[in-house]
Amino acid sequence: MPCLTFIRKQSMRTSSSYKSMLEQALMVDQILSELLLTKKELKEVMGRMQQEMKKGLQVETHEGASVKMLPTYVRSTPEGSEVGDFLALDLGGTNFRVMLVKVGEDGERGWKVETKHHMYSIPEDAMTGTAEMLFDYIAECISDFLDKHGMKHKKLPLGFTFSFPVRHEDLDKGILLNWTKGFKASGAEGNNVVGLLRDAIRRRGDFEMDVVAMVNDTVATMISCYYEDHSCEVGMIVGTGCNACYMEEMCTVELVEGEEGRMCVNTEWGAFGGNGELEEFRLEYDRVVDELSLNPGQQLYEKMIGGKYMGELVRLVLMKLVNEGLLFNGNASDMLKTRGSFETRFVSQIESDTGDRKQIYNILSSLSVLPSELDCDIVRLACESVSTRAAHLCGAGLSGVLNLMRERRSQEEMKITVGVDGMKWQFKERFHKVVRELTPNCDITFIQSEEGSGRGAALISAVACKMAARLIAP
Repeated sequence: MPCLTFIRKQSMRTSSSYKSMLEQALMVDQILSELLLTKKELKEVMGRMQQEMKKGLQVETHEGASVKMLPTYVRSTPEGSEVGDFLALDLGGTNFRVMLVKVGEDGERGWKVETKHHMYSIPEDAMTGTAEMLFDYIAECISDFLDKHGMKHKKLPLGFTFSFPVRHEDLDKGILLNWTKGFKASGAEGNNVVGLLRDAIRRRGDFEMDVVAMVNDTVATMISCYYEDHSCEVGMIVGTGCNACYMEEMCTVELVEGEEGRMCVNTEWGAFGGNGELEEFRLEYDRVVDELSLNPGQQLYEKMIGGKYMGELVRLVLMKLVNEGLLFNGNASDMLKTRGSFETRFVSQIESDTGDRKQIYNILSSLSVLPSELDCDIVRLACESVSTRAAHLCGAGLSGVLNLMRERRSQEEMKITVGVDGMKWQFKERFHKVVRELTPNCDITFIQSEEGSGRGAALISAVACKMAARLIAP
């Protein structure tokens, strides 16, 4: 019972005060213990994830699967001989990144990759207006970036990292299935995303681009990390949302013709739980977050893990403790009562407090709360409980992927590298630990991606250009 740790240090208090605090600690622990998942429960989540993955890969069951297992048409990994200048776009949240990637030869490693980038904020009206408004804004950002770097006269190959559920029909053609992460731009769902981008560039008319590849951010992360370690065959994002991809055996990807080799599959596992697989693990806090979201009933797994939702989950837990009279003397400020006021960044900041509680106190003060030392400790425990559950759920998902890969390859022991973008260190430690516990026959190396989404998209574009050149060569 973690909350008791604080109590035992209060040796100077009266016995009656100590007893009162002890009762408080026991009640806090009881509420927070609901967020704890046992190893048996995590294995159950892992098994259900694998079931939905298998359904998503099969033609007969794909439509009803919550994990869609979307083919990406990425079949080849970079060889190391692809060179040139490439533009990369990265759209997956409220920030949009434009990146210039120079890929050169390096005798020892194959590549030498240099990058320059600029970040642009997506306005709310572009996110929730029309597709034309959103893609016109993207074209405006590209134009601004090219101006800054004096490259408007060049027609560069462009790789687009687009981190939303897409049904690919080729490497440069993908139909948006549905928006996630707060986007609602009308007229985009059901349409070819690359076509929408090309149309916006054409409407603008002040530069030209050759859009050669569109990939999910997980795929871009995997390819970017493959640049560091050629054993990397899994890509993961834990940021605003949460998703993973991996190299699947072609013979099991029924949605695409062909039996030989492997293809990267975008799991879109954020939607896991859509068929009720997570019902007994979802708590009152999860249900409130879902009901008040832009897409109720969807992306249930992601809503228990992703950064877009974690701060709000913690706030709801804190309000439960306040309403039970266990925190802040039963009184919360109007600010803390406001949805969205407890930002996700507060969670990692509070968890990384050095022990003097100053960081926790400052954050709570910014929310118009004046906490006691015990209040600070309880808030920290709430943050740890929510983020630990997220790390463990995420770990159960990845364990399902890795164990399935090993099964497909008929390997008694599998050595694999996983490229990861996102994750704070506290989350990372808990995540790594639970994955290794659930995959005893896998030797896993984790690589933290640097500029993975942009660099990976550029490297995939380089491969696409090289393959196209081979096809048209006499």
